[in-house]
Amino acid sequence: VQLQESGPGLVKPSQTLSLTCTVSGGSITTNYCYWNWIRQPPGKGLEWIGYIDYSGNTYYSPSHKSRTTISRHTSNNQFSLQLSSVPPEDTNMYYCDRAVAGPYNYDYWGQGTQVTVSY
Repeated sequence: VQLQESGPGLVKPSQTLSLTCTVSGGSITTNYCYWNWIRQPPGKGLEWIGYIDYSGNTYYSPSHKSRTTISRHTSNNQFSLQLSSVPPEDTNMYYCDRAVAGPYNYDYWGQGTQVTVSY
């Protein structure tokens, strides 16, 4: 299974950050698979944002819930992240990954994409 993040590397403050994860080698509708978005602030640990599961159900971190939407596009085998009203502090490396048999049993990761929030 391979995952690849894509999207703009630069977003202006107060705009919406939009990223897409394209999955190959496995279907995003496979039972008991959970498709996550995670980010890593500079010099800090990983921060979980949320997931969409094999049935299309979503669950978000309370810290980001009000600004987060995760959706999927089954025909393209992709899932997406939208983070609205971004402040400069949302500048991070963003990763998509897969978990199986539970939302936090990560087994495959994308290589990550850098997003900078700035004018």
